[in-house]
Amino acid sequence: MDNLLAVLMIAVPATFVIAGTVFYFMGRGSEKKRAIRARESAEDQATRILDEGRREAEAAKARALVEGREAVLKAREDWEEEAKRRREELERTEARLQEREVLIDRKMTSQDEQQEKNRALQEKLQQKGQDLGQRESDLAELESRRTRELEQIAGLSRDDARSQLQALIEEEARAEAAALVRDVAQEAKANAEREACKIVALAIQRIAADYGVEHSVSAVALPSDDMKGRIIGREGRNIRAFETATGVDVIIDDTPDTVVLSCFDPVRREIARRGLEQLVTDGRIHPGRIEEVIQKAAEEVDTDIKEVGERAVYELGIHNMQPELVYHVGRMKYRTSYGQNMLQHSIEVARIAASMASELKLDVQLAKRGALLHDIGKVLTHLHEGTHVELGVDLATKHGEDSVVINCIAAHHDDVPHESPISVIVQAADSVSGARPGARGEAVETYVKRLSKLEEIAGSYQGVEKSYAIQAGRELRIVVTPDTVGDEAATKLADDIAKRIETEVQYPGQIKVIVIRETRAVGFAR
Repeated sequence: MDNLLAVLMIAVPATFVIAGTVFYFMGRGSEKKRAIRARESAEDQATRILDEGRREAEAAKARALVEGREAVLKAREDWEEEAKRRREELERTEARLQEREVLIDRKMTSQDEQQEKNRALQEKLQQKGQDLGQRESDLAELESRRTRELEQIAGLSRDDARSQLQALIEEEARAEAAALVRDVAQEAKANAEREACKIVALAIQRIAADYGVEHSVSAVALPSDDMKGRIIGREGRNIRAFETATGVDVIIDDTPDTVVLSCFDPVRREIARRGLEQLVTDGRIHPGRIEEVIQKAAEEVDTDIKEVGERAVYELGIHNMQPELVYHVGRMKYRTSYGQNMLQHSIEVARIAASMASELKLDVQLAKRGALLHDIGKVLTHLHEGTHVELGVDLATKHGEDSVVINCIAAHHDDVPHESPISVIVQAADSVSGARPGARGEAVETYVKRLSKLEEIAGSYQGVEKSYAIQAGRELRIVVTPDTVGDEAATKLADDIAKRIETEVQYPGQIKVIVIRETRAVGFAR
């Protein structure tokens, strides 16, 4: 047993040693095999990489060759295209040169023909000049012969006829001079009486004086005196165009930075004032622009009249009034009666009548309505025949006003009997408003009617386009259509109108009649 254990103790370690040796040599062999396989794998991989590199190099070379060929082809196409374009341009240039050569040949031929025609025409003109010279000689001979025949028929020589004509002209001149002296004397007398009345009026009613001036002229402020020259225009064409378009007299004097507009018609004067202010602000002043601005100003004034009428009716609390009546109420703003503004007067009468009607327990609405419309006919007197009462009654009846309102209009001057207490109240309120101190100035109705009559006479003649009475009725300007009235006819028209005014109109001093004949040529560039 002990031997066996000793043998085992010796055999086991030996076995382990032998096994370790065997395993060592087996591991070394395995490592060699792995190394050999790794080397072979690396060689295979290197060979594969070299093959791939060669293949990629060959592909890149092929691509470069293809791209080079494409670049060469594109460059060749571009060169061919440029060469083609230049050939075409050369061909076009050559064609233009050929056309120019043909045109030059034609022009030279045409010039030769024109020179030939000019020579022929010159020869004709020379022949006609000779013929005219001969005709002038014949006419001089004929005139001399006719003069001798007329002297024989009349029994007077040329010197005797001239002497008689001079005597006749001298007699007419003396008659005209006597009439002129008489007119001057009458004008001086009228001015003296007017100045005396003015002095008395200034002492009695100071407020009305300034108010009266406001109804005949309007002042327009200018930024500088240089603007006056632009308003006048070259050779006065701007100021003539402005006065023709508006019918207003423009007074430019030494007053600094101010232009005065004078006209008996307040509506015209207001249109002119607005138009001139707009022209001055705009700075563009010429005849075409003047007509455009005046037309726009007329539209603005018409709109203002409507707004004024609506505001007056609204302030008085009057309802359901026809729009045309409201428009005529607005027009009263530009009408006066004895220097008193008609709209202010009518509104004042309406308020006074309303107060009276309220105290007497009467219909306040009818009282205000009748009072506001009692003088409505005065806005139509310069347009239609008849008194302001008749025109007012017709207007109110046309628009369906109440019979009480119509009676207020008809009876406020006792032309017809009063049919209700309201018409009596309106008459009393009218008297109170007109009779208060400073309410009314000098009478102007006759003056306005005379100016309207002057324009009516001028407008009755054929060919008259517009007519304006300006400078307080001392001048009547008439614009005629150039196609209808010639230069000689314009002179005759001025004489005919002047003679008719002398027979039909009563006026102090003298009235200057001016006929304006203007031809305009208008073209449009589109």
